[in-house]
This record gives sequence, structure tokens and C-alpha cells, in this order.
Amino acid sequence: MAVGKKLTREEELLLQDFSRNVSTKSSALFYGNAFIVSAIPLWLFWRIHQMDPYQSGILFAIMTLVSTWLVAFAYKNVKFVLKHKIAVKREDAISRDVMRSLADDKKMSKKEKDERILWKKNEVADYEATTFSIFYNNALYLMLIIILSFYCLRSFGPNVNYMISVGAAGGLLALFSTSSS
Repeated sequence: MAVGKKLTREEELLLQDFSRNVSTKSSALFYGNAFIVSAIPLWLFWRIHQMDPYQSGILFAIMTLVSTWLVAFAYKNVKFVLKHKIAVKREDAISRDVMRSLADDKKMSKKEKDERILWKKNEVADYEATTFSIFYNNALYLMLIIILSFYCLRSFGPNVNYMISVGAAGGLLALFSTSSS
């Protein structure tokens, strides 16, 4: 590409579909879900480990925010890895479906049909990657919390147990999400 040559609209959309950046809507969804799943351990430590929410309020707030950021980071990474894999697996079925729905439209060019297929494929892949990323990371995060809190750190005091288990679960989740497989 020559220096100074602008990208076409189609090229910009294609680059946007395969970049690590997520839309504002996806980001809000990720942070909202991450906050909810990060707040679940509050109940666990309040009711089971008998931590007073008033005395531990600052600790709860800080660790929930840190955990929210780490879980949202993991959501984004897993979504990015899965999106292309899902797009490749769904390509044939989506192509058949779109071509079937456009079979009556004789005026549409081959290029327009291919663009519709690409758009639909990216839309389906984005949706499936988003939902699976949220489900997978939530399940893994909560499993790590339970393992760390009740098995690995059971002899520690509740405050230390909370800080380490929530921080380590979020950190391990973020670390696991950076793998390329």
C-alpha cells in the first residue's frame, strides 16, 4: 500500500472485524458481566468466611475492581482467539443460508453477495465468541475462587484468603487467556 493512500470502507471494516479492539457495546457487556462475576465472591466471604462487609468494605471494593478488570481482559483475549476459529467453522453453513435467502434477488452482484456472506459470518462469529468467552471465563474464575479459597488457602485468615484467592483467580484467568491455542 502506498504511503498516503487511504483505506476503503470495506478494508476498514475487515480490519475492524479481526482486530483485538472490541466495540463499545461489547466492552460494556464485558465489564458488566465481569463486575457481576467479580462480586460473587463477596457473598462467599461475607456468609461463609464470616467477613464483616462494613469493616472489609474498602478491601472488597478494591479487589472487586481489580478482579473486574482482569476478568474483562480475559473475556477480550478469549473472544479474539475464538472469533476466527468460529468464523472458519461456520463459513459453509452461513454461505448456504445467505445464498438461499438471496436466491430470488437476480439484481445483486456476486461481490455484494460475498460482502453479505462476510458480514453475516463476522456477525455470527462475534456473537458466538462473545457468549462463549463470557461463559468459559465465568466458569473458570468461579472454579478457581472455590479451589483457592476452600482448599489452598483454608488455613489463612479471611482477609488474606480473600485478597489472595480473588487476586490469584483473576490473575490466573488473565494469564490463561493469553495462550494462543
